[in-house]
Formats: sequence, C-alpha cells, structure tokens
Amino acid sequence: MLHFPDPAKLRTRKIVFEDVFPSVDCGTLEQLKELSSKRRVIEEAVNATSVITEAVAREMSGGLTSRTEQDLQKLKNYLPLLENFVSHVEMHGSNNKMTRWVSNLRIQWSSMLAAAPPFSGLMGPKFFQVDNVRFELGLMLFLYAALLRDRAYDVVTSDLVQSTTLFREAAGVYHYLSHDVIPSFQSQTSGQKPPEASSSVTTAMSLMCLAEAQAVTVRRAEERQATASLLVKLHSGVGVFVSEAIDSLHSEGAEVKDFSGRFMEYLSSLKELHELKSKKYLAQDLKSSERIGIAVGVLRQALVDAGKKIPGDESWRLILRKEMDEVADVLRKYENENEIVWHQRISSWDEVPVPVGSKILKIVSYSPTRCGGPLVFKLG
Repeated sequence: MLHFPDPAKLRTRKIVFEDVFPSVDCGTLEQLKELSSKRRVIEEAVNATSVITEAVAREMSGGLTSRTEQDLQKLKNYLPLLENFVSHVEMHGSNNKMTRWVSNLRIQWSSMLAAAPPFSGLMGPKFFQVDNVRFELGLMLFLYAALLRDRAYDVVTSDLVQSTTLFREAAGVYHYLSHDVIPSFQSQTSGQKPPEASSSVTTAMSLMCLAEAQAVTVRRAEERQATASLLVKLHSGVGVFVSEAIDSLHSEGAEVKDFSGRFMEYLSSLKELHELKSKKYLAQDLKSSERIGIAVGVLRQALVDAGKKIPGDESWRLILRKEMDEVADVLRKYENENEIVWHQRISSWDEVPVPVGSKILKIVSYSPTRCGGPLVFKLG
C-alpha cells in the first residue's frame, strides 16, 4: 500500500495552563497542573524531545511496545481533560479576562499540509498561533486521527480487519473535527490558520481514510479470491473516495487553496494506483466472457493513463511501476492469445468501458468523553 505519514508529523510549543489561568480553589489548580502534565508528554513525543528510554516508556504505558500505541494512549489521557477545560472556558467566552488569558496561552502548532515548506533552513517549522482553545482541541484531535492512521498501517500486514477498523476510526475523528469542532471557532478567529484547522481539509482527510480502509478491504477480498467483477467495483470505489476528497479541497467554500505538493501527489497516486488495478480486473472479467479485444483496449488505455502521472516519491513510484509491469505482462499475454486464437478487433479508447466504483465503507463515529470536576477561575 501507498503510505503518507506526514499528517502525524505535527509540532507544537509548550503550554503551562496553571501559569496563565488563575484558579480560585485547590481543585482547579490541581486539574490545571494535571492538564499541563498530560500535555507535556505529548509535547515531548511530537517534538522528539523525550529522554525516557524505551523500557521506561513501555512500563509507563502498561506494556505497550508500539511507539504509536503509546502516543495514542497519551492522547486518550489528555483529550477528556481538555474537553472539560474547553467547556469551562467557553462558559465565560465573552469575559475580557478570559479572552486575554486564552491569548496568553499562546497555542501554537506547525503544519505538514501547508503549501509552504514545513522547514526553512535552521529556523525549524513554521508555527501558527490561534487564540482559541478549540484550536488546541482541533489539532490534538487531528493528531489523534493521524496516529490512528499510522497504527492502521502498522498492522496491515498482520491483521487486515483491525487495520480497516482503525482507518474507519480515523475517518470518524476527522468527520467529528470537520462538523463539530472547527465550525464552532472558525468564524471567531482571525489571522492565518494551518490547513489542519479547516473543515474542507479535515473532510478530505476523512474521505482519504475511508479510501485507505477500502484499499485494505479489497486486499482482503483479493486474498479470498473474490470475483473479478467485485474487485473492479472495490478498487474503483477507492478512486471515488479520493475524487471526493480532492473535490472537498477545491470546493468553492474551501478555506485553504494551497496545499502541500506531497499531499496532493499522494491523493493523485492513490487514485491512479487503484484505477489501474480496477482496469486490470475489468480486463480479466472481459476476457472470461470471451471479449478479449475489448480487454486489450482497456489495458492499453490503463497503461497510457498511468504513465502520465508517475509520482515523485520513490516508494510510491516503485509500487505504481510494479503494478504497471504486472498489467503490461497481462496485456502481452492477451495480445498474443488474441492474435493466435481469437482474432478480435482491438477496441479503441473511446469504445472501452469505464469501471464503476462502489463505496462500501463508512466512518466509525467518534464520541468525545469528558472527565474532571468544575474549574473555577478568578474572573471577579
């Protein structure tokens, strides 16, 4: 499978909640300290500044050996506390002191999906500051979904069912972000925001995760030797999901117009790969019904189309080239067989059928949880 790990490579700057928000009672102070503590381990993880050894990290996580699983656990410990904090801050959203405190929090995150290069010489990544606590919630949820994707890739070789579920869960988090978190603060904030904080991008990410989930599902169907006609629909369905993701990015209401070249190249390559696979199975289905002349036309067109969009990323290019070589081998076999046995006319490009895709997967809905007691700030 193609892999695009960039979304999980976010960076953030330190936040100490208790230094900014004056509390009335000890309970509030302790909760703010816990919030800072839970965030600190995430900061160290994403910024690669942790000095904890692998053995200690494994012990602290209850025996988890996967770095991705450890980071997911850190986010699961932080997000419910953050949800509680956000709800209490928003109770006093119009208070001038609260507005000032949120600004003093200096919530800053980098972006891996912005058009500008994420790193500039020795200066490090560019950080975006948005003075709204839902920006913190949104970027933490974005990171959580990105890590779910990474975990899905980790297990794809060992457990296709779990991998599919993880991709669908990631899609659900991005869907929640797009519909429930981002719209509530997008119109209230000014200044530049990263693509990760826009509804059009998180919608595209959700659709991309569903495409990836279907790519795993069709892989499982191939292992079970499903019919060629079914594999045509499933592979083509991956392309349908990707097309919808690209449409979201370029929709009239899209908040961001310039994206990372790698992001767009990944979407294009993912679509191209599965369209090529779909046409390979379409040709196989046509041959089985003795329409080998049309099958040859489908394969010829598929190879020409795939050759127009070779990705720059070496790993993606190798995967696409390997698939193109396999299709070329099938084409030569069909051409030889047609020349010796069938003698059918080869269909021209405007005569060949187009694969029809079926989307069979849906998101696993994300339901936020909240923990912690009341937070009382010195607003008087």
